[in-house]
Amino acid sequence: MNKKPIVAILYDFDSTLSKSDMQNFGFIPALGMTPAEFWGATTKFSEDTGCERTLSYLYMMVKLTKQKGIKMDKQWLAKMGQNIEFFPGVLTWFKRINDYGREAGVRVEHYLVSSGNKEIVEGSAIAKEFKVLYACEFLYDEQGNPTWPKLAINYTQKTQYFFRISKGVYDATDDIGVNEKKPERRIPYSNMIYIGDGMTDIPAMIIVKNNGGKSIAVYPEGKEDKVNGLYEDGRVNYVCPANYSANSEIEKVLKLIIQGVVINESLKTRENKKPIQD
Repeated sequence: MNKKPIVAILYDFDSTLSKSDMQNFGFIPALGMTPAEFWGATTKFSEDTGCERTLSYLYMMVKLTKQKGIKMDKQWLAKMGQNIEFFPGVLTWFKRINDYGREAGVRVEHYLVSSGNKEIVEGSAIAKEFKVLYACEFLYDEQGNPTWPKLAINYTQKTQYFFRISKGVYDATDDIGVNEKKPERRIPYSNMIYIGDGMTDIPAMIIVKNNGGKSIAVYPEGKEDKVNGLYEDGRVNYVCPANYSANSEIEKVLKLIIQGVVINESLKTRENKKPIQD
């Protein structure tokens, strides 16, 4: 019996699934700061030191929680993810798409590829929906205090996870497996979809689109100008409002993509059949 084809959906998180940066809902208020103050301080630190921006915000998280006397362990960070606000329909999106895929004859897998905090995402309402969570995370000492970035993912580093997911090489430290040439991939590039919201997703959007997958840019309702340039420049296949409700535009697009995968897989099967002997 043939295995079901797999459709992999890769997601950004901030302003793609959540309404803004994940830190804005719990972490930053716990510091007694506004998002503008925290991100402004991060930008200034990055400009003053030349530190890469993703590493800068991780540094500022450690520095400011120490200043405020907050023990920033994994458990506390997970609590900071409990109040994240998501775009309409996100909470029921995964089950609906999974069910549709099952009915169509494919298995849908969801992957997060984010420059946000893995620990915060793990405390969110949708953490369980992802097969693998790729996001920035800290290394902790025996007392549970963060000592160093364990993993930092900026916008260009997101691209490697496209290849890891395709090959089924999920361990982010496995540099050999991700670079090995494999004649058969667990998930063909053409069965992969990337959903993001803007400029920091461009490298991932392009690499998915150029390798035969589909890239989708989402935008808050009424703010399509935020992503129109991505479509006009040929960097994405589709643009959709960030509304994941039943019968929404992005749901219709995903269903069509899944139908396309089913048709392509059926054609491949016919191509590989031996001719019938008279």
